[in-house]
Amino acid sequence: MENLETKIKPLIPITNLITNNFYMKKFIFIIISCLMATYVSSQQASTGLNATLAEKASKEATKEAKKMQKEGWTVAPGSVALDRIIENAWMKQLMADDNGNPRYIYADGNAVAETKSAAEMQAIELGKLQLASMIESKMSALISANVGNAQLSTQEAATVTEVVLSAKNQIAVELGYVDPTFKLFRNIGKDKIEVQVRLFYDTKQSMEVAKKVIRNELKTKLKLNDERLEKLMTSS
Repeated sequence: MENLETKIKPLIPITNLITNNFYMKKFIFIIISCLMATYVSSQQASTGLNATLAEKASKEATKEAKKMQKEGWTVAPGSVALDRIIENAWMKQLMADDNGNPRYIYADGNAVAETKSAAEMQAIELGKLQLASMIESKMSALISANVGNAQLSTQEAATVTEVVLSAKNQIAVELGYVDPTFKLFRNIGKDKIEVQVRLFYDTKQSMEVAKKVIRNELKTKLKLNDERLEKLMTSS
């Protein structure tokens, strides 16, 4: 018995080491699995797009791409395929921020000209004006809801409304160049080409652009201080 114990004793640390390594590996595996799950979850949160919405985007993109191909629309040489371009656009349309609100505003622009570059430029400008109009509407709704909190007189409130309604063109200027998510082309007759673009702009950033434009105008026309301006432009 003593001989057996003598032989087994040196093996105990090795057995413990093997057992400990087994549990250590299991522990590390669990940690890595948790980290991977957290990463995937954070990636979905950062895009605001889960698997269900991604599937919906793919289906809608396929339908839209088929329709556009039948209508004669093509992509620029060297560009990715039409269905992939449309799918990317649908993904952006469905993205949401942490509060569940649309992450981007978007607009289409169409133009016809004798050259591709001229039609593209016109389409982008028309798309920007649509974006600016949408931003202006959002700002109008926000400020209308806050007029009472800012304690404006009737005349001041009228001036604020006038400034907001006339801000569209300046907002479009402040947006700068907006790179289209896609550009599509088709021939119209013998010497005309039509271009369609879709523009996206970060919703939060777009509101900051609008606030800058309107704040500057109101400071000039009404001499409102920063505190009253903040009350006008802060979401509840």
